[in-house]
Order: sequence, then structure tokens, then C-alpha cells
Amino acid sequence: MRIKHIISIILVCFIALSCGSSKRKYRENARKTVVIDRKNTETNIPAATSPSTEKKVTSASYSSVEGYLAAFSRIAQEEMRTYKIPASITLAQAVLESGAGKGALTLKANNHFGIKCHDWTGDVVYHDDDARGECFRKYNDPKFSFRDHSLFLTGRQRYASLFNLKPDDYEGWAQGLRKAGYATDRKYPEKLISIIERYRLYIYDSEVLGNNPGKFAERSKNVVNIHTVQKGDTLYAIAKRYNLTVEELKSKNRLSGNTIEIGQELNVTPEYNGF
Repeated sequence: MRIKHIISIILVCFIALSCGSSKRKYRENARKTVVIDRKNTETNIPAATSPSTEKKVTSASYSSVEGYLAAFSRIAQEEMRTYKIPASITLAQAVLESGAGKGALTLKANNHFGIKCHDWTGDVVYHDDDARGECFRKYNDPKFSFRDHSLFLTGRQRYASLFNLKPDDYEGWAQGLRKAGYATDRKYPEKLISIIERYRLYIYDSEVLGNNPGKFAERSKNVVNIHTVQKGDTLYAIAKRYNLTVEELKSKNRLSGNTIEIGQELNVTPEYNGF
């Protein structure tokens, strides 16, 4: 009887020890599970989005030069009425400097004219241009870039002589901007004039001045635009660049085949379609 009692006590103790050990293991495993789950949960929480890391694009990207001009021609005309800068010049500069709204600086800063900081006290961005990380002005809306362009030209003495030109003398303005130091590119005037005549931007000047744009028709027809063939050029690429078909390009230049040579000058004048 005593032996059975002793065995019973031993069994009870053994069971108790086993239960305690299981409970400890369970608690330890439970703690481990909580730690693991907490880590997994923290890993999956999205990082808080801050304005400094958020990609913010405030300029629209335009599918064509025509689309860009449609969006900003009225603003350029209003600037012409107020500040006497030909709308054709403003638009040509904007197209050239902004890549018709597709340039990196334009997309991230609404800066359509590549105007650098200078004495600017507003928002800025840093962008690689002539040197790395140069300071450029940043605008909340593209229209402020157009206004600042007007203020930039009217507020500097070196551009004063331009305002003595006739308000529709875009050629004089193009040459004068280069001479006054607006751009270092020697071909800057030719580029502006080419854009103006290719897209007939002088019509916007005529509308502001109340002139009859029809008087420009014959002049536009007589303008010949020339492209000098560069390494890598093809007839297809050149035709596409100037909104021509390959057959039109070949016809204008009396080409019988598709072979062109570096340095060759091609007539790339757009077809005249009236106004």
C-alpha cells in the first residue's frame, strides 16, 4: 500500500513537471511567434511619403509642337500686348528651350525658357546644363514662366534696343537676342527663325497687331529651309523631322535613290497649305 502511494506521488510529480515544461515551451514559442509577426508587420508597412521624395510633375507633356503652341499661344499673345515682345519670338524660344514642353527642366520646374537663378528669390531646382548642378528658377505654373521671361527681357538694359524694332520684326529680334548675349549658340537666331517660319508663328503677331496675316503667304512660300546631312541621317529620319514624306523630300531635292552624303544640303521646306 505504501509502495503504491509512493508510485502515485512520483507519477503526479512527473506529470506536473511535464506540464510545466510544455507550458514554458509554449510561452517561449508564443513569444517568438509574436516577435516574428511584429517584424513581418513592420516590414510590410509602407514608408510615409514625404514631399521631398514624392515625384511631382506640374507641366503637361505635349504630343506635338502644334499641341504645345495651342496650349501657350494665347499666353504669348497676352505677353506681347503687355510687354511688346513678339509672340512669335516668345513661342519660338519656348519651343526651343523647353523641347516643346518635354524637356526635363520644364517637367520638373515649369521652366520653359531655361532661365537660371541669378537674383531669383523664389523656388529653385538644380539641373545639368553648361555645368553640372546649375541653379534654375522653378515656377508653380507654366504661365509664371512666360511672365518671368517678359520681365527678364524688359528689366535688363542689354535688351533695350530690341524694343526699338518693329513689333513684328521677328528676324531682328532673333538676331538681337543672340547679339545681346541671351544664348551662346551661334546658330540661335537661325533656329528661332526656322521655328517661326516652319510653324508660321508670325500669325500670332499679326493677330495682336490687327494686321492681315495674308500678306505673309507669299513670303512663307518663298522661304527655303535647308538641312545639312549629318552622320547617321537617313531620308526617313530627315523627312519625319520636318513633317515630310520620303517621296516629298526626294522630289524637292530631285533624288532618284535613297543615298545621301554627309554635308549634303537638302531642301526641307514644308508644303504650303494656306492658313
